[in-house]
Amino acid sequence: MTQKSLAAFLAEYQSPVQALRELPRYSTTYPGLAAQYSNWRSEQKAWREDVALLDQSFHMANLFVDGPDAVKVFADLAINRFDNFRPGMAKQFIATNPDGQLLGDGILVYLGENSLNLVGEPRSIISWVEYNLEKGDYDVTYEFETSAQRQDQPPRYYRYQIQGPKATALIEEVSGGPAPETKFFHLADFTIAGKRTRGIRHGMAGQAGFEFFGPWEDGPAVREAFLAAGEKYGLKVVGSTAYFTNNIESGWLASPLPALYSGESTREFREWLPASAAGSLGGSFDAPDIEDYYVTPFDVGYGRFIASDHDFVGREALTRLSEKPSRQKVTLIWNEDDVAKLVHDLLAPESGLPPQYLEFASAKYVKYLFDRISVEDQTVGFLTHTTYLAHDRRLASLGLVDAAHAEPGTKVVITWGDSLATPRNDVEPHQQVQIRATVAPVPFSAYARETYRK
Repeated sequence: MTQKSLAAFLAEYQSPVQALRELPRYSTTYPGLAAQYSNWRSEQKAWREDVALLDQSFHMANLFVDGPDAVKVFADLAINRFDNFRPGMAKQFIATNPDGQLLGDGILVYLGENSLNLVGEPRSIISWVEYNLEKGDYDVTYEFETSAQRQDQPPRYYRYQIQGPKATALIEEVSGGPAPETKFFHLADFTIAGKRTRGIRHGMAGQAGFEFFGPWEDGPAVREAFLAAGEKYGLKVVGSTAYFTNNIESGWLASPLPALYSGESTREFREWLPASAAGSLGGSFDAPDIEDYYVTPFDVGYGRFIASDHDFVGREALTRLSEKPSRQKVTLIWNEDDVAKLVHDLLAPESGLPPQYLEFASAKYVKYLFDRISVEDQTVGFLTHTTYLAHDRRLASLGLVDAAHAEPGTKVVITWGDSLATPRNDVEPHQQVQIRATVAPVPFSAYARETYRK
């Protein structure tokens, strides 16, 4: 039986917005990865105060591309430069649709001559590359490995990130020598527990460390070596609850709505994609047009990556978009008195219809969350992810706002509660509430802003 395409699924609804708002809530639990190993507050604090092990082995999808045209495939699709890309390096691979709207990003690793590995979202950025491989004339072979497959067979690699102020000391102990001087997004070789492993110099939470990867069968020995040596450094293994909060501190927009649900330029892609590629949409931002939820590289701070050394999909459109105003990425710190009142009203039947339940650690109950941000009741942007930061004891969000309201210290209002125009049927009856918030720098972590990339 032929699987329904994304295009066919969307055709059953009046609009893509309605279609996505009727999809079920999404889960951040994965086979093999516990929700918490100690407790999510301590796990969160570990990457800021001590050291954390973040296991990416069970949820990240991979696309392996090998052959003479392996680099050309990615260069044809990426907005960023490739003239200096060499084996032993990694880069943030960023792609747009032909109209210059963001499809997503991932980590592209140059494993060896004519051999590359893209790690990221399976049904947006990786599928876009796979689709172009199928329709293009490239001299390559490729393999798509999804997290869903891992219920039946192991992945090619384990992936462990070791991060935090004590990460270097731990890495040096388990590898038996000084950590090699490694530039940001470059690879280094290590031997841990007698196993050869490779490390990428970067970190999901904007902290010092490496992402280690190697053959799946070597993973248990490498993990045990970190656990055994890590006890005296305060090592915590990070479960899925804390893991999906780390992007707030680093300022990475983890789940922009991929710009593939409308427009002639991506019609064939939608016809190729399975309906399972669609992700759930929710929040108080009430725009009826799906394109109001799209973002451009300029909105999320990727304008600096746009390269002129090669042609790529979306280049002409981005030239036009560069002349138009864009929103700016910000951190928003929720007013503690307003949050306290929200919690109070959840516990006070006499207050009438309650506000929507606010979940800690992460208030993100759908794949693509869009909550309205306003000033004097005028919409000035939207937030995309809200998290409690245990180290800072703050409720914080990542958002995009008009440039006039992006200065740190600016006061804005967040509307908490799902859409009233197109409500989700899996959200309880509630009333929307207004939460005051203050614009803060992005990344929120001072270390990530001032030191991380250096």
